[in-house]
Amino acid sequence: MLRLLRDPNLIHPEKLTLLLNIANLAETLGMSCYLVGGSVRDLLLGRPINDLDVIVEGDAIKLAKKLVEVYGGKQTPHFKFRTAFWHVPNSDHVVDLITARIESYEKPGALPMVAPSTIEEDLRRRDFTINAMALRLDGKDMGEVLDPLGGKADLERGVIRVLHPNSFLDDPTRIFRAIRYEVRYGFAIEPETLRLINPNSLKILESLSGERLRNELNLILDENLSAQMMRRVAGLGVLNFIHPKMPEFDQTYSDYLEMDLNLDIESDRRAMGFILWFMDLSEEDIFLLVNRLDFSNEMSLNVWSGAQLKRSLIHLAGSPPSVWTYALEKLPLLAIYAVYLVSHEDALLSYISIWRHVKPHTAGNELKAMGLAAGPRFGEILLRLRSAWLDGEVNNETQEKELLARLMRGE
Repeated sequence: MLRLLRDPNLIHPEKLTLLLNIANLAETLGMSCYLVGGSVRDLLLGRPINDLDVIVEGDAIKLAKKLVEVYGGKQTPHFKFRTAFWHVPNSDHVVDLITARIESYEKPGALPMVAPSTIEEDLRRRDFTINAMALRLDGKDMGEVLDPLGGKADLERGVIRVLHPNSFLDDPTRIFRAIRYEVRYGFAIEPETLRLINPNSLKILESLSGERLRNELNLILDENLSAQMMRRVAGLGVLNFIHPKMPEFDQTYSDYLEMDLNLDIESDRRAMGFILWFMDLSEEDIFLLVNRLDFSNEMSLNVWSGAQLKRSLIHLAGSPPSVWTYALEKLPLLAIYAVYLVSHEDALLSYISIWRHVKPHTAGNELKAMGLAAGPRFGEILLRLRSAWLDGEVNNETQEKELLARLMRGE
């Protein structure tokens, strides 16, 4: 395992140095130190790792404080869960430091209550066997893999297996995680684990906050194979327990999740995903879902705009560029682009790339200089000039001035 840890294609040397510095400092504090969870899983699969989750048998907050004293940066402690983030100085790296712990749940779906424990007990509280492995980072046992629950064997077999029968009852968001891993790695959810995704565990989703549910859906949308994951979510009957109006994702839209970076639109895979997902819903159903999932105002506007625009296309078809422009300019660009991808309506792409940038040469101060008093007429003239450019009525500044003269005469 040391060979994998030292492979620069799997872990950047700078990150390895970070881990070794953390381990050495933990050892001076009398704390055993381990790399855990997804990082160990991905190393064994030969996949590069980015996130660094480090567990210590001791006080992670104390270790974070010591790291700041010795190396600089800052820490963000979370006393309730006995964890801390160490923000590495002069770097974007953030290391998640965790106190080895046990967890208990006051009721199904509740956040856990924690107490310090050993690394082996900590591994037993985790979601799946493939995430319940640890790699020793300190002392003479550096490089040793702890695998008390058979995670390596399940990894080799391509199996997603929970650690105990109440796993999905304790935390039903693990259902989404199981689906992500299954599709991402081409694995299969083990039959007994699959049977635990049942009405009893799914029912608990109804009690979860919109924020927790939205976060799980966001994580799916972040994945390269998100459309396949959403299909699996629907196939396992999850959607109805999020909300009865939650639709299946239209798989014919799956290719549209990738943004065309040549367009001057801010890329947002999550927003694009939800626009496409809810595009064919009624306005009433969209309002129900954006409230259930606790969307931000910006996300709600994106989703609502996409659905409204798609329904409006039939009324806008054949209109001149000025009509399209004034109908679209208050809508989010991402929503317009999503509807273009689905509808292939060329006017939408023309608006994004050309029409929205068209402005008359004449400005308000020039109208004042010509003796026009401030008032509604200002806007009417400027709007008329812009429409003339958009619709090809004028094509140069001389023609604009001629039109302006006629407008000033009231013609």
